[in-house]
Amino acid sequence: MIDRTAGFARRNLRKVFPGHWSFLLGEIALYSFVILLLTGAFLTFWYKPSMGHVVYDGSYAPLKGILMSEAYASTLEISFEVRGGLLIRQTHHWAALLFVAGMLVHMLRVFFTGAYRKPRELNWIIGVLLLALGMAEGVTGYILPDDLLSGAGLRITQGVAISLPVVGTYVQFFVFGGEYPGEDVISRFFTLHVLLIPGLLVALVCTHMVLMWVQKHTQMPGRNRTERNVVGSPFYPAFMAKAGAYFFFTLAVLLGLATFAQINPIWLAGPFNPADISAGSQPDWYMGVLEGALRVMPAWEINALGHTLPLSVIIPGLVPLGVIVTGLALYPFVERWVTGDTLEHHLADRPRNNPVRTSIGMAAIAFYGVLWLMGANDEISANFHISLFALTWAGRAGVIVLPVLAYVITYRLCLGLQRGDAGLLAHGVESGVVRRLPHGEFVEAHVPPVEDIAAHIRGKAAIPVIRGADGAGRDGAPAEERRGPLGRLRARLSRAYGGEKIPLESGPRAPHARDGEHEAVTR
Repeated sequence: MIDRTAGFARRNLRKVFPGHWSFLLGEIALYSFVILLLTGAFLTFWYKPSMGHVVYDGSYAPLKGILMSEAYASTLEISFEVRGGLLIRQTHHWAALLFVAGMLVHMLRVFFTGAYRKPRELNWIIGVLLLALGMAEGVTGYILPDDLLSGAGLRITQGVAISLPVVGTYVQFFVFGGEYPGEDVISRFFTLHVLLIPGLLVALVCTHMVLMWVQKHTQMPGRNRTERNVVGSPFYPAFMAKAGAYFFFTLAVLLGLATFAQINPIWLAGPFNPADISAGSQPDWYMGVLEGALRVMPAWEINALGHTLPLSVIIPGLVPLGVIVTGLALYPFVERWVTGDTLEHHLADRPRNNPVRTSIGMAAIAFYGVLWLMGANDEISANFHISLFALTWAGRAGVIVLPVLAYVITYRLCLGLQRGDAGLLAHGVESGVVRRLPHGEFVEAHVPPVEDIAAHIRGKAAIPVIRGADGAGRDGAPAEERRGPLGRLRARLSRAYGGEKIPLESGPRAPHARDGEHEAVTR
C-alpha cells in the first residue's frame, strides 16, 4: 500500500508541464479567482445585504443625514471605517475584472490553437460555462453596493427581464420580489453572489483542473514533440515554483491597482434612487457588449393582438452574448462534423495553419469589439466632439461590415504567413554574407534555419477533409457523406475549411545554393 501511494505521488509530482508562455494565461484567471474568494470572505463580515432604510451617520461628511439602504451604508463603512477595507474592496473589484479577462484570453488561446479538440471537448464546455458564470457573478456583485451607478445596471436588468415575452412579468417578480425595485433584490443577489454561483464556480474549476491533470497537456509543435509525449518541466519543483511566483505576481499587480488606481468610488454617485439618473454611467468592461447592443439597436417593436414585443430590448439583451456563448460551446462539434476528424490531438495548431478557424475567431472579436466600443458612445461623442447620431449609425454599420473585413484580412494574412514559412524552409534565413558571382551578380548567402524553428514550422498538419469531399466516391457514385442537400453542404464546407492551403514545399528555392546553405538575390 505504501509503495502504491509513493508511486502515485512520484508520478504526479513528476508530471510534465509545457513551458510555452501562452499556457500561463489560464493561471491568471485561476489566481484571480482565489484572490476573489479570499477578499470576498473578508467583505462579508461587514456587508449588510438589506434594502432597509437608514439615515447615514458615518465618517463621510458629504452624505451625513442622507436616507440610504443598509447595503449602501455598510459599503461606505467598509470603505472609510474598516481598517484596510477600501484596499480589500478595490482589490476584490479589480480581481473580478481580471478574472473574466483572464478566462476570455485563455479561451481565445485554446480556440486559436485548436486545443478544444478531442479528447478535450468536455473541458471546453466547462470553460464556456465558467465564462458565463463568471459574468453572472460579476453582474450580481455589481448590484450589491446599491449606489446610483449599480442602480442604473439594475434598471437595465429589470428592463431586459420584463421585455421577455410571456414570462417577463413573472421573471421580474421572481427577481425583485414584487414591483421594481422591491425590497428583496439585494438579499437575493447577495445569496447568488456569495453562495450559489461561487459554489458552481468552485465545482467547475476543480473539475476543469482534474480533467486537465488527467489528460495529456497540449503543446506547441517543435523538436522532439509528438502526439504521444509532453516536453517541458516537471510539476515539482520547476512548475510549482513558477506557479507560486506567478500567483504572488498576480496578487502584487492587483494590490498595486487597488492602491494607486481608484475604482468604483460609490461615495461620489450617492445612494440609489429609482427617480434619479446619472450621465456617463458605464458598466464593467465585460458587460459593455450588452450596453453597446442596447445603444445601437433601432427602436423596433411588434404590436399585435394587444401585446407589444420590444425587439429593441430583447435582441440586444439576448442575441449578442447568446450567439457568442452558443457558438463557442458548439464549435468543437461543428468542426468535427465539417472535417470528419475523430482523432485525438495533443499538438496545438499555430493559428496561421488553420486560416478559416482563425478568421472566424477574429470576426467574432470584431463583432464583440464594435458593440463593446458602442457601450461608451456617449463618452466618445462628448470627449472627441463626434455626433452621437453619426457614431450610432457607424456602430450599426460596423457590427456588420467589420467582422466581414476582419475575416477576409485575417484569412489573407494567414495564407501570407504560411507562404513565409514555406519560403523559410525552402531558402533558409539571411546570413549577412554577400558573394559576387563570376558574371558580376551579388547574392546573399542563406543558411538553413535552426532546428527548433524548422521543427516548429514542420509541425504543421493538413486539416482533414471528409471522404469524397473533392469528388465522387467509388464507381463514380457520390460518397455517402455527400448525399442529399445536407451532405452536399457538408462537402462544400469541408473543402473550404480543410485541406492544405499552402504546402510547406511550395516555397521557391534560391538559385546558386550550395551544400548546407541557400542564396537569395540582393537587389
